Amino acid sequence: MALPRFFLDPPPTPPAEGQALPLDAATVQHLRALRLRPGAALELVLGEAPWRADLAELARERGLARLVSPLEEVREPPFALEACLPLTAQLALWDEWLPPLVELGATRIQPVAYARSEFDPARTAARMERWTRLILAACEQSHRTRRPVLHPPMPFEALLAWPTAQRWVAYELPTGLANPVLRHAPLAFTSGPEGGITEGEYAALAAAGWLPVSLGRSILRAVTAPVALLGAVQMDLGRPAALQP
Repeated sequence: MALPRFFLDPPPTPPAEGQALPLDAATVQHLRALRLRPGAALELVLGEAPWRADLAELARERGLARLVSPLEEVREPPFALEACLPLTAQLALWDEWLPPLVELGATRIQPVAYARSEFDPARTAARMERWTRLILAACEQSHRTRRPVLHPPMPFEALLAWPTAQRWVAYELPTGLANPVLRHAPLAFTSGPEGGITEGEYAALAAAGWLPVSLGRSILRAVTAPVALLGAVQMDLGRPAALQP
């Protein structure tokens, strides 16, 4: 069974075996909810460095962990996976798709205001803290070693100058083009909000070098499309010999 994992800010000095680290209030609360006792084994991620640790002390408002040894593991994708996600009219949809996207290795979360997004800056800003917490919880649950960066919302037009080497757009209408082949290079992907991407937006994306991706013959919900696309990417990553340079 996997050990519970927690993300902490790195200490001011390089971490070392036997070093005692104070735990923040949120971690202490989580440990108490798990009913862990001193001596229990943990995993801590200090910045991007995972460590095996033991719980040295746990009180109502205080906790202390002692580092045991660094962990040698490879859990992150071999290149950046940038999720340019549509801001939806129902912002609660973000609560649904953020955890699986983090579990599937997204390294960047970029909210995008499409024409059909019904973007409300105040409502979106009020959700950003919650989305940050969801991202952290998903990282701990899936034993990631890096937290994806959640960026402020940007307008659709910013996608037209997106610099990433591979750019894919999930599009539900037939284009006559085969799905692109995954290459060993950073990948950005996007999909539409409720109601989909407009024909004009798709035309602009295609002209800017975004390649269409079909996710089957049925019409997927806005919350399903990005998760399905990233799942397909991870399946290809399981066949590294097939990746093109």
